[in-house]
This record gives sequence, C-alpha cells and structure tokens, in this order.
Amino acid sequence: MNAPPAGPVLRDIHLPPPPGWWPPAPGWWILAATTVCLCAIALYKLHKLRKRRWHERAVLHELDVCVAANRDNPPGLAAALSLFLRRLALRDASAAAYPGERWLEYLDARGGGEEFRRGVGRVLVDAPFRAHADFDASALIALVRRYTRAALASGAAHA
Repeated sequence: MNAPPAGPVLRDIHLPPPPGWWPPAPGWWILAATTVCLCAIALYKLHKLRKRRWHERAVLHELDVCVAANRDNPPGLAAALSLFLRRLALRDASAAAYPGERWLEYLDARGGGEEFRRGVGRVLVDAPFRAHADFDASALIALVRRYTRAALASGAAHA
C-alpha cells in the first residue's frame, strides 16, 4: 500500500532571473559621464591647438609675402617689415603707435635682446624714409622672423 507522505511536498531551490543590462549600475553612469567630459575637453583642446597653428601659419605666410614683395627694394622692405611688426603688436594697442626709439625699445623688450635698438633692426626707424637704404636685408629678415616666432610662441601676437 501506499503510505501518505510524511510532510508537505517541497519544490527544489528557485533561483531569481539574471539581472538585466538596463539600467546600468551607478558606477557605469559615472564612468560614462567622465568619458564624455574627457572627450569634450580633448576636442576643445584639439580645436584650440589647430586654431593656434592655423593662426601661426597665417602670420608667417604674411611675413613671407611682405618679404617676397619687397625683396629688391630695401626701403620698401624696411617699411613693410615695420608695418608687419606694428600689426603684430596690435594686441597692445598703444605699442603699435609708438614713435622711433620707443618702438625699438618695445620690440627689444618683447624680443629679449637689443638687436632692434643696437643692431640691424635700427633701420626700421629711418630706412623707410630714405631714397636709398643700405643695410643687411637678410639679417633684418632673420631678426623679424625670430621675433615673430617668439611672439607667436608666447601667444602675444594677433595680427
């Protein structure tokens, strides 16, 4: 004969369903927000770097155009380079209007030497007003190029 069961009929252990992938845990939200912020910062820095490099290339191209246009005309070259440097100094509005010696002092103070007051840069003051100027044009071009690169590196130039 069949004997009645001794107790209630029990089922085996019932496991819950595995957790879903949505919504993610708070740690994943924090990681996603941090990643988005870092990507935004990186894109902003990249944009600023590309804009700065474009600006530097544009300024150096303008210098090359000034030199190429006045290569055979020393007074014109001195005038063009002086005008170029004044445009480079437009960020400091009063400096672009400095006369003579004060202009050379400003350039030397920003350039970190005395090549404008005591060197070949001195011709920027009086050579544009002479019919025939005699100076070392390649040295003047090199000086202006060095000054321009230093000004661009310091971020002080916005021509």
